[in-house]
Amino acid sequence: MNIYAYNTLHIRVYSNEGSEPIHVHAEKGDMECKFWLLIEEIEIREEFSFNLNPASKKEIKKIIYQHFDLIVDAWNKHFKK
Repeated sequence: MNIYAYNTLHIRVYSNEGSEPIHVHAEKGDMECKFWLLIEEIEIREEFSFNLNPASKKEIKKIIYQHFDLIVDAWNKHFKK
């Protein structure tokens, strides 16, 4: 399920990962990463990245923080939590 899309950047959750803690996958061109959302701390933690340059990582993190509550709400609605 896409949560955010702009140009070639897509932030999404995968329907088969509802048993994991809240997280998002981001893709931009040939770059991909996964960030855990730490709800209590209002923080994010990188789980992995592939071909992610520093500028794109900064952009993705900024978007995740800007849409933190939206992501959490979308996750909870999608997985009925």
